[in-house]
Amino acid sequence: MRISARADYAVRAALFLARSPRDTPMPGESIAAAQQIPAPFLEGILAALRRAGIVESRRGANGGYRLAGDARAISVADVIRAVDGPLVYVRNERPSELEYPPGDEDLVTLWVALRASVRRVLDDTSLAELAEGDLPTAVRDLADDPDSWVSGR
Repeated sequence: MRISARADYAVRAALFLARSPRDTPMPGESIAAAQQIPAPFLEGILAALRRAGIVESRRGANGGYRLAGDARAISVADVIRAVDGPLVYVRNERPSELEYPPGDEDLVTLWVALRASVRRVLDDTSLAELAEGDLPTAVRDLADDPDSWVSGR
């Protein structure tokens, strides 16, 4: 699985908004500068997040962006899906819709299990938990395994 730059930037922008006062819209330029994200690229991401109902925007001198709801109700998966679509695709198909030749059917099971694992981490982690440094125990347990940090495996 690969996390796109667009998804990474979207999560960082949403996390920035989760840490910001809810009653103060943040200008896109401020978010871009704070997160070191190219402003034109970020505007497209914020537009996608707005269409998905994750952020809302206000125009004008005191305008900007803020989360559309409680950060506890917005998962990291919600943010990624808003900008990149489904979390796990195999050759642009949902894992559960794949068909393989006889003898290779277990590949479908493997890809579905991968999707379930990714969902378990990203759906079960809210922006608020991430903002507060209070990640779910299951996420911490996975990251605490020394093998999780070994590259090339």
